[in-house]
Amino acid sequence: MKIGITGGIGAGKSYVSQLLVQRGISVYDCDKAAKRLIHTSQDIRRKLTEIIGPSTYIDGQLNKSVIAQFLLESEQNAQAINTIVHPAVFHDFETSGMYWMESAILYESGINQLVNYVIVVTAPEEIRIQRVMQRDNISREKVLKWMKRQWPQEDIVSRADFEIVNDGIANLEKQLSIVLSQLSYLPH
Repeated sequence: MKIGITGGIGAGKSYVSQLLVQRGISVYDCDKAAKRLIHTSQDIRRKLTEIIGPSTYIDGQLNKSVIAQFLLESEQNAQAINTIVHPAVFHDFETSGMYWMESAILYESGINQLVNYVIVVTAPEEIRIQRVMQRDNISREKVLKWMKRQWPQEDIVSRADFEIVNDGIANLEKQLSIVLSQLSYLPH
């Protein structure tokens, strides 16, 4: 059985993944894998340089500000990057031997097709905004721009099999235990 963990920026999906790791469950991190592959795959490097330009990599290192600027300029730019990076991440997950994955864009990327069940981590929008502003030391406007690039939280909740609320009040460990218990009874 393969399980996907998703949620919007600042919801706390990485924190929930850490709780799973503490319970002995390995979780494949799609964001980290994408970053690793962008740095190590010659094929990805070549394709990104073709669509973004020669400033994509400087002295062999990814120019993050150029990538971020290109990505946020338009939906077409985001899709161009996604068509290069997503298939590589899908393949990497399939060959990883892991059964759990964390992805901020599980549905948007189509990687949800590789899992049997989805857990969405949610939090109120203002809490998410504050978390990301503090974590990344960025402006509210930039956080909102990133949030607009993702599906609305309600849309993700409506498609997911389980929801874990990470509002700073609800007990995450208890919710996680309940979800794990329910998963143990589901068909693979």
